[in-house]
Amino acid sequence: MLNHLRGYFPILDWGRSYDRNAFSNDMIAAVIVTIMLIPQSLAYALLAGLPPEAGIYASIAPIILYAIFGTSRALAVGPVAVVSLLTASAVGQVAEAGTAGYAVAALTLAFLSGGFLVLLGVLRLGFLANFLSHPVIAGFITASGILIAVSQLKHILGVSAHGHTLPEIVASLWVHLGDTSVLTVVIGVSATAFLFWVRKGLKPLLRKLGASPKLADVLTKAGPVAAVAVTTLAVWLLGLNDMGVKIVGEVPQGLPPLTLPSLSPDLIGQLLMPAILISIIGFVESVSVAQTLAAKKRQRIDPDQELIGLGAANLGAAFTGGYPVTGGFARSVVNYDAGAETPAAGAFTAVGLAIAAVALTPLVYFLPTATLAATIVVAVLSLVDFSILKKTWGYSRADFAAVSATILLTLTMGVEVGVASGVGISILLHLYKTSRPHVAEVGLVPGTQHFRNIHRHNVETDPSVLTLRVDESLYFVNARFLEDMVQARVSEGCAIKNVILMFSAVNEVDFSALESLEAINQRLTELGIGLHLSEVKGPVMDRLKATHFIHELNGRVFLSQYDAWRAMLPPVDTDKAAE
Repeated sequence: MLNHLRGYFPILDWGRSYDRNAFSNDMIAAVIVTIMLIPQSLAYALLAGLPPEAGIYASIAPIILYAIFGTSRALAVGPVAVVSLLTASAVGQVAEAGTAGYAVAALTLAFLSGGFLVLLGVLRLGFLANFLSHPVIAGFITASGILIAVSQLKHILGVSAHGHTLPEIVASLWVHLGDTSVLTVVIGVSATAFLFWVRKGLKPLLRKLGASPKLADVLTKAGPVAAVAVTTLAVWLLGLNDMGVKIVGEVPQGLPPLTLPSLSPDLIGQLLMPAILISIIGFVESVSVAQTLAAKKRQRIDPDQELIGLGAANLGAAFTGGYPVTGGFARSVVNYDAGAETPAAGAFTAVGLAIAAVALTPLVYFLPTATLAATIVVAVLSLVDFSILKKTWGYSRADFAAVSATILLTLTMGVEVGVASGVGISILLHLYKTSRPHVAEVGLVPGTQHFRNIHRHNVETDPSVLTLRVDESLYFVNARFLEDMVQARVSEGCAIKNVILMFSAVNEVDFSALESLEAINQRLTELGIGLHLSEVKGPVMDRLKATHFIHELNGRVFLSQYDAWRAMLPPVDTDKAAE
């Protein structure tokens, strides 16, 4: 019973061995991540079109719930750039930013996303995320990074602009370019340049000055906090908000409120598909990070339990004034590098953020939105990776086409169209690749019992025997391909007396493929040609035995290809051999 509970509550597993050393390491990691998360949370809420406090709210209860249900010991859950952009895109279609309806829609989106993730986890359907290929994900994230960075230029320029696609945003910025606030530009550009320098140059400088590695790391991660503090102080002392510099303004002081998502059928209908897309994107991104970090410590994660952990986190956000969340790459890496040993580091981070929500929110009243925009720009530009285009071009033109289409559609049609097309392209790409399975004609390698492609190796063949190695499972998409290939091959001449299908790589034969095999058997029987199978895997053979195909097969089923080959060779004329 306890082992069963541990499967659903991983905290019961790692919590048993929790000690003082783990507590110390987790606390240090929590301090570093909290410092990083405060400005990030405010900034990502701004990106999602929500009040800044929503970002902090979305980083408290969700983190605690993930610590209870999640299996990764380093994953840091909370608002992330891509999900914030998807939230703005989805909620912006059903409500106007800044209204109560907009906030309720964001809560509902988190609720639907959380419910969908938990459902997938309980049903053990984590494999569905595999339908989104890595190249397509990389293309989508790259395009999203560009869209996010460009969308933040309005805050750095101090102008009003709108749009959900790159052409719309650029056109809107151009129209309002004359309204640019010089003071805002100075703040925004300075903050951006400073944050870029912090990422690349501060740590080496501090080490050169004699700071310890851990101190240098903490101060580097605190770079965004320094930018926030300096620019806020400048606006307050100089009264820059009265000169056109936009500020965050009043942020409610206190712990996250208890909130309720809407159960309106109309709203749920409008947000259901975006919630599913956000769930899939968030899960794929989160699991990729979690698996990478777990592998470094020879730990493992359970993808299905991760669905439950992320689902619980999103449900927590829905009932505490937040919006959809997932595991973030940057903060998870920081959490790992800072020495986090268990999910308790996340819980301690939540406590730190709760303290910030209670005590520090009045300090950000004069925080310029340009600084938050600079924080977002610097964070998301690290997501932009055009090298995926070069890599896929050199390896697979089909994958290159998929990545290119995803980037182009995301930039020109919006993130929802981009991610939906990414899912569609991933599935179509898989269907295309498997619709024409690699089927090799093989022959015997001299002096061995191995069979290889006749076009790649010097092998023994016999004109009366055709051996085809099927290198893909057979299902409805590719069944006719094999059927047509066998038909074309036996039609080339009348020397073939036996056809052997080598099934060593076939893991599945569906009903459509079974009908094709029956059709091949029938045609070859009419032509007086034997059809034989070799190296059929046990589970596949079990399925075939339950049908009429094996009983109607005009040939035999061989355990090994070599046995089939020897049995099919014409008998040697001993008299001629003696001569």
